[in-house]
Amino acid sequence: MAQRVGTRLFISRLSFYTTKDYLRNLFSPFGDVTEARLVIDQKTQRPKGFGYVSYKTEIEAEKAMKAMNGRIIDGRLIFVEPAKTSRPKKHGAS
Repeated sequence: MAQRVGTRLFISRLSFYTTKDYLRNLFSPFGDVTEARLVIDQKTQRPKGFGYVSYKTEIEAEKAMKAMNGRIIDGRLIFVEPAKTSRPKKHGAS
C-alpha cells in the first residue's frame, strides 16, 4: 500500500537566506499554498535551513513533492517529503 502524502510537506536543506515569501512562491506553481513556514533559530533569528509548506489538497502536495524533491535551489540540493504528524504529549506520565 502506498504511503499517504497528506497536505503538509517538510522541506530540508534550504539556503539560510530563504524567506517565507520565496518559499511560498517556489511551491505555488503546484497548487494553492495555504501555509509556508520556515523554522527560525531563537538565538540568531535566522532560518535553520528547513521549513514546511501546506496545500489545500493532497494531490497538490504530491505534485509539489514529486517536482521539487532533489532539485537544486539557490545552489543547494533540497529534499521534500511528507511532514510527520506530531502526536499529542501525554501529561502526567513519567
